[in-house]
Amino acid sequence: MSILILYVVLFAIMYVFFILPRTKQQKAQNKFLTEIKKGDQVVTASGMIGKITKLEDLVVELQLDSKSFIKVLKSSISKEATDALKDKYQLEL
Repeated sequence: MSILILYVVLFAIMYVFFILPRTKQQKAQNKFLTEIKKGDQVVTASGMIGKITKLEDLVVELQLDSKSFIKVLKSSISKEATDALKDKYQLEL
């Protein structure tokens, strides 16, 4: 009986420290992706910084400079990297 209690406590600890924060982070990322719009400046997961010029269901077109455009998956835009860049340089992206 005591081994069952140990497993329950262990599962509860793992849930609180591993699963719950990850689900909160995933919800924030999904909310961020639904709120992005044309003209926003974002950072991709690979570190590319660009301005959104075209927004489709799964694909986003980013303008890197005056003549460079790339298409990336919407899911590759990183909320964490975009927020970190805003915080570090106090930029209005």
